[in-house]
Amino acid sequence: MSEPQNPSYFKRHIFFCLNQRAQGEACCAQHQAQEAFDHCKQKVRDLGLAGPGQVRVNKAGCLDRCAGGPVAVVYPEAVWYTFVDTADLDEIVERHLQHGEVVERLRLPESVGR
Repeated sequence: MSEPQNPSYFKRHIFFCLNQRAQGEACCAQHQAQEAFDHCKQKVRDLGLAGPGQVRVNKAGCLDRCAGGPVAVVYPEAVWYTFVDTADLDEIVERHLQHGEVVERLRLPESVGR
């Protein structure tokens, strides 16, 4: 995947949906999204990828793809991921955030919405 012509302050952002819905509706918070966010943030730090010109790990409210939860999206490539465990997150960090390689097996299908 090619790098942007005019890079922004961060090379890549990963946004984790941490939304909690009322009355038991499907949401990412039901799938340990906060723990996934915390793990990813630490993994990015441990690999020395955090900071200006590199990677930013962000919390997000509802990303409106609840049925695929938990979900995260990486920009600027706009690649949506779903994941099961910390090994999946490590793979996203090491392959996509560090090396720019999309992890196809973890991509959220386009048809998955709310």
